[in-house]
Amino acid sequence: MNILTKWLRAYLPGLPVDDAQLAEDLTLRGIAVEGIYSLGDGNGSLYEMDITTNRVDAMNHYGVAREAAAIYGLALPALNFPLPQAKAAKSPFSVRIEAEDVCGRYTARVLRGVKIADSRDWFPGVEVSTYFGLLQQKCISNAVDATNYAWIAMGQPTHAFDLDKIVGGIVVRRALKGEKLKTLDGMERTLDPEDLVVADHAKALALAGVMGGWDTMITPATTNVLVEAAWFDPMAVRKTARRHGLHTDASHRFERGADFNAATVASALVSSILLANGGSIEGDLVDVRIPAIEACTANRKPVSLELSEVHRILGATVDEEGITAATVEVVLKALGCELTKTVDAAWLVTLPSWRLDLDRDIDLIEEVARVYGYNRFRNTLPAFGEGVHALPWAEKEAAVRGTFMSAGFHEAIASTFCSAAEAALSAPQPGLVVPLGNPLSEEAGVLRPSLVPGMLGMIAGNLHRDVNDVRLFELGTVFSGTTEKVDERPAVAFGAVGSLPEQGALHPARAIDFHDVKGAVEQVLARFQARAVYFDRFPAEAALTPEWLHPYRAARVAVEGATVGWFGQLHPRQAAARKLKEPVLVGELYLDRLYNLPLRKTAVREISRFQPVRRDFSLVLDESIPWETIDRALAGLQIPELVDWRVREVFRDAKIGAREYSLLLGATFQAPDRTLREEELQNFQARVVAAVGKAGARLRA
Repeated sequence: MNILTKWLRAYLPGLPVDDAQLAEDLTLRGIAVEGIYSLGDGNGSLYEMDITTNRVDAMNHYGVAREAAAIYGLALPALNFPLPQAKAAKSPFSVRIEAEDVCGRYTARVLRGVKIADSRDWFPGVEVSTYFGLLQQKCISNAVDATNYAWIAMGQPTHAFDLDKIVGGIVVRRALKGEKLKTLDGMERTLDPEDLVVADHAKALALAGVMGGWDTMITPATTNVLVEAAWFDPMAVRKTARRHGLHTDASHRFERGADFNAATVASALVSSILLANGGSIEGDLVDVRIPAIEACTANRKPVSLELSEVHRILGATVDEEGITAATVEVVLKALGCELTKTVDAAWLVTLPSWRLDLDRDIDLIEEVARVYGYNRFRNTLPAFGEGVHALPWAEKEAAVRGTFMSAGFHEAIASTFCSAAEAALSAPQPGLVVPLGNPLSEEAGVLRPSLVPGMLGMIAGNLHRDVNDVRLFELGTVFSGTTEKVDERPAVAFGAVGSLPEQGALHPARAIDFHDVKGAVEQVLARFQARAVYFDRFPAEAALTPEWLHPYRAARVAVEGATVGWFGQLHPRQAAARKLKEPVLVGELYLDRLYNLPLRKTAVREISRFQPVRRDFSLVLDESIPWETIDRALAGLQIPELVDWRVREVFRDAKIGAREYSLLLGATFQAPDRTLREEELQNFQARVVAAVGKAGARLRA
């Protein structure tokens, strides 16, 4: 954004500082001046400014002048553009707003007998050609330059239509499916039903808040003009502009929230420039408003503010007097607020229509501090009398983090936002995705309902940069619900691809597989006290496995009968969409369910001095019986002397059975206080055989 100090001083002739000091003071107040360029004697300087997106009110000369007036305690004259007496009209010009949810205000003024000519400095205070020359802004005609002048001067986009090419009147509506519109850039566009358009009674005339139409543009032959000044919803304008690949000066400002009350002033400014070359006004200004939108923009509820809260938040200042009630009143009134005292040192503050970023008392306190000057506060920290309290689940979170790190995973952090398509793919509960009211882009349009999209993005980013061995995990928050009520839950996502490093001759390097990831999940679950932990899967035709997982290479994690997560190989369709050629293993655990369980306490016991005894059992099982079934059966025996059991060997052969396999089970028995006798071992062995028999296994003959 380029700003002329010559233009600023036209609004504030009493500015007491030079251009360099003004730039420094504005920058200290958050209105950053990135560069200063001298324009020669009598022309002042050109400021290159970096205005943050929430301060659209300062993206114009009058807005910057308002900030300067607040800093130096000057009176800023109100914008006023007197117009000649209007001629009576046979009937008011017709304006109808059909899209009432996205168009809050539409003003229209009819000008007759206008002469389209080159721009010049029509009268003092409105120096179009001078200011445009200093800004290197091209002058086109008085009609086009008047609308450009309005947004550069006061930040309000406007538009001028050739009135004779409008059929009937103006209708602000959404586009019809397949409707065509040729815009001012000469391109014919096929409109989307969600596009907001300004139309007449026969056709679309303009993309509302973005760009006008070719058929109604001002030409040298134009004699009758309709001046438009309106308020359009930021989200509607942004979506329309993105759909058509347009970014204009008008859309840039409407997307960030225009001033609801600026339409009439901007209309008068544009009309005064056009009428300076001849012509007249026909009828009164047509001003159509939508009360619901006006209530949440220009007529917001007053905010309560107390001086004691200002002092509590901001602390001590370098000046002995500090921030007084008078300081608060001067600053906020200079910024456009209206203050009504309720009691001593407390106010009800009516917010200005051009500051939609102000919403709460803390916003007003920030404004007081900003204009007062951050450099005038003492370099002291606020007093703190309490100790630091850890979150209730901090120890459990540390256990999960430490377990993944010990398993060779590296912690990573992804964005809290994702696209609507990614959310629909990965959400554990469909239909409860929370959209953002003001998204940065379509790729970051919703709060993530799962950590999986971010994990896949990080894995893909590594693989596409030739990092072939990747093991990552992310601890974060996921969101579900509605925009009115958002539920936040902790979760952990993990992903692995590539090879495990070589660990000696007995453990050569090999590709990471499903069981490696399953082992990491088992280690995490082992940190919590749970009576029942198991893994299972569902038939592909049941459609119960998440869409991002391979239906035949995935597993559900269940604890105490409740699903706490999923993991497995990434679905080939999703891998192809991300251009991943290697098999990627990925999963997610719902930590809010795990955190309901207590952590397993570390138990220390003395190593037995007595001889352990190992017994092997050769079992035959049906292919449908997994090892977890045998493992749970042995754990259920609760024999203290059964200190270890594991699979020693798995053997498959046609002689065993077409759908059977042989498993060699190794069990170790050891007592802490005695040598086990043969009759005890025989009893233990019989109980083991009975337990595995109930689980569906039999001893091999």
